[in-house]
Amino acid sequence: MQRYAMVIKVKPEWEESYKQIHAHTWAGVLERITACNIRNYSIFLRDGLLFGYYEYIGDDFKGDMAKMAADPITRAWWKFTDLCQEPVESAAPGEKWAQMEEVFHHG
Repeated sequence: MQRYAMVIKVKPEWEESYKQIHAHTWAGVLERITACNIRNYSIFLRDGLLFGYYEYIGDDFKGDMAKMAADPITRAWWKFTDLCQEPVESAAPGEKWAQMEEVFHHG
């Protein structure tokens, strides 16, 4: 199992909408997340920043992420969520959610 964490900004005018759409996440999106070997996926919000965390249990991360990106339901979902988000200043070119470095874990 590999832990992943990432960060992105939520646009202030979209913060409530972002919370509402995630309170009613489409079943197909949740099914795809599970099918792509992601577990314990959480998104937290504080001061305009979204912090995402999940655990990957598969053995082909790039392949599973490609399957997710190709899924029509997930792509439609991302059209909604992308409206609400903007990358942090330190994100790499083309990177939406900026990957975070793990500096401590106990467990």
